[in-house]
Amino acid sequence: MTNLDRARSMLRALETRDGTALSHYASDVVQREFPNRLVPDGATRDLAALRAGSEAGKRAVSEERYEVVSGIEQGEEVALEVIWTARLNVPIGNLAPGDTMRAHFGVFLTFRDGLITSQRNYDCFDRF
Repeated sequence: MTNLDRARSMLRALETRDGTALSHYASDVVQREFPNRLVPDGATRDLAALRAGSEAGKRAVSEERYEVVSGIEQGEEVALEVIWTARLNVPIGNLAPGDTMRAHFGVFLTFRDGLITSQRNYDCFDRF
């Protein structure tokens, strides 16, 4: 399995909510989300914070999809362009529960021994 395959597998696990998404991460992972409309100051998260965010996300959205538009792998690095859509459980901006939120993500992953050690997200949300 290539690192690009592993990255796609992690996104599928997020979609299906089968509980395996976090198993794709190393225990010392650092995830950085650069400033965007939902997280204006950006955020840096460790594995515990990723776990908490996953639980919060399950309450905020009823389903989500990650469409990989393109992916490139070079050694331990993977770059993905992803279109994310989610059906909301809660109101966000001018979107009501049941509406679909959409974003374009640039996701950059670094792997070590088949696990993600670094993730950098550049998330660009459609107007909401």
